[in-house]
Amino acid sequence: MVTLSYLVLTPLALIFLLLSISDAQLSGSFYGSSCPSVLDIVKSNVRSAISRDKRQGAFLARMYFHDCFVQGCDASVLLDDNPPSIDSEKKARPNGSLRGFELIDKIKDSVDNACPGPVVSCSDIIAIAARDSIVELGGPSWTVLLGRRDARTADRNAAENLPSPFADLPELIKNFSDKGFTAKEMVALSGAHSIGMARCVLFRDHLYNGTNLDVLVANERKSNCPSNGGDENVASLDQQSPNRFGNNFYQALVQRRGLLHSDQQLFSGGSVDDIVTTYSKDVDTFYTDFANAMIKLGNINFLTGISGEIRKNCRKIN
Repeated sequence: MVTLSYLVLTPLALIFLLLSISDAQLSGSFYGSSCPSVLDIVKSNVRSAISRDKRQGAFLARMYFHDCFVQGCDASVLLDDNPPSIDSEKKARPNGSLRGFELIDKIKDSVDNACPGPVVSCSDIIAIAARDSIVELGGPSWTVLLGRRDARTADRNAAENLPSPFADLPELIKNFSDKGFTAKEMVALSGAHSIGMARCVLFRDHLYNGTNLDVLVANERKSNCPSNGGDENVASLDQQSPNRFGNNFYQALVQRRGLLHSDQQLFSGGSVDDIVTTYSKDVDTFYTDFANAMIKLGNINFLTGISGEIRKNCRKIN
């Protein structure tokens, strides 16, 4: 009997092996053997952070979107500036108010202490934390598909082109369509604005010059956002329940109470008015569509197999 101590792959076999690795799919049980405690660790950290500061939930949900919508769900948004190789996405204007980086660092340390290697990617941690944040604030749950690897690059220029709070409906529809989303999925994902806050500089023009905003609401909001100054003053995107995930956001749009121009555009006599109306009346339908859209968001251009890496430090490449 001949015992082989090693296996020599022919060039053709090697090609097939690499193709099978690079085409790997995400799985809800990806860390079942290598780090079975990862879901519990992330949930515990997220729950603790939100108990201290409700805004942390919105921070993490927004980070997930800002990561996936640029060059895919690859944790490129976490990379610090390191010229000339890394032109950090954190420097892009839409990311200037992005928060939650320290919490991701803490979660990463906790996960790596439990599962040395490292074996869990920063991009997967973002995806899990976003789901747990929504659940912790009263929203729906879904199975987070895992197995992503982290990027070794960042794209600041692409981050500059994240959907704008000043955009009209046709531009918003195109922004999302370019990433493979339907108009309905765009409206569902916009429901994340039922939590979180916005700076005065992002909604001032809507208050003072908008034509589709309730006058009484505009006047009330102006008290915290003067016509001159106060750019960094913040206001809740959803006045009714700013720290509770739900469909109040859509109810506010129907009543012409949307704080951002881009939000109120979703109910402005356009092609998606009926979707907003449905979500405003049927929270279960909204929750189902939101969860499905978040899963789809997590499938944008993810890295697996031999692509990318599993970062030891989420802020820099290995």
